[in-house]
Amino acid sequence: MYLIVGLGNPGNKYAGTRHNIGFSAITYLSDHFRISLNQNKHKAIFGTGYIGSEKVILAMPQTFMNLSGESVRPLADFFKIPPSNILIIFDDISLDVGQLRIRKKGSAGGHNGIKSIIQHLGTEEFPRIKIGVGEKPQGWDLADHVLARFPEQQEEAVRQSLLDATDACEKIIEDSIEAAMNIYNQKKRDAR
Repeated sequence: MYLIVGLGNPGNKYAGTRHNIGFSAITYLSDHFRISLNQNKHKAIFGTGYIGSEKVILAMPQTFMNLSGESVRPLADFFKIPPSNILIIFDDISLDVGQLRIRKKGSAGGHNGIKSIIQHLGTEEFPRIKIGVGEKPQGWDLADHVLARFPEQQEEAVRQSLLDATDACEKIIEDSIEAAMNIYNQKKRDAR
């Protein structure tokens, strides 16, 4: 069983922002694999279903981003899922818009949502899919950048990255994280 968690901030105000790309990815997965997000417990909106023959839980924490671990840990405990089967999807400002980077483990790299999950799980050893949202423009405040929506000319790259993230999740679950890394860590897009 896998727990796939997309990170974001709850509320309409944040919908569609760079920081909420994890929520967007969960919505894509939900639609693609016909998994209804119809439960609200453990500080998360989530649903259970299957990717291939593997049971999965898709979840969107309803804490704010920097408290994501307060939702991920109770979900993991309730469903008895080890960190190696907790797949986190989140935004990364060091990657170009639409670029994916898959990792087996690692530090928070300055991402407060990941920092909270590491703190609550007590380990950095959980897989993750980073979706590039682009660097902040010079002179911009980081919060203003990640809480802004993508400009129209980047929408196609964003949509493709969400399709890639959906495929990457399936590859990780049905094959291996290494197989997914071999495919998606090589792809580079020009979203400018």
